[in-house]
Amino acid sequence: MGGGGGGGEEGDFGFQIAPMVDVVFVLLLFFMALAGEKTNEGFFQIALPSPSGATNDKPVVPIVIDIDALGNVFVNSQQMSASPKDRDLKQLQEKLTDAVKTSPEDPVIVRPALDARHERVVDVLNVCRLAHVQKLSFG
Repeated sequence: MGGGGGGGEEGDFGFQIAPMVDVVFVLLLFFMALAGEKTNEGFFQIALPSPSGATNDKPVVPIVIDIDALGNVFVNSQQMSASPKDRDLKQLQEKLTDAVKTSPEDPVIVRPALDARHERVVDVLNVCRLAHVQKLSFG
């Protein structure tokens, strides 16, 4: 069994540097590839709301639109739909148009019930678009 210098009989090869260099190169390539994927946070030009609310002294009064499970639409607890089958929501459109004309900075908050039909939510969003609502959110 000769006394070769490879140490094959014991299985002890000592510290091998070549596999460690390979691992370091793979990690280096991994981090270099991901460094190019970093998204700049200032890329999107979105105006965030200020913590103080409006820039002028006029108080901001939100307009809350509730949609119940049956499809009835309420604005600040006042019913705005004649029936759940009313797809045009003319009364709601008139109310929102007047509100936008008097104070376009007031936000409109749409609060559908959990079991409200999506079709009815889309009807309300279409009315908001027709009334030129600028600040719209869901609550």
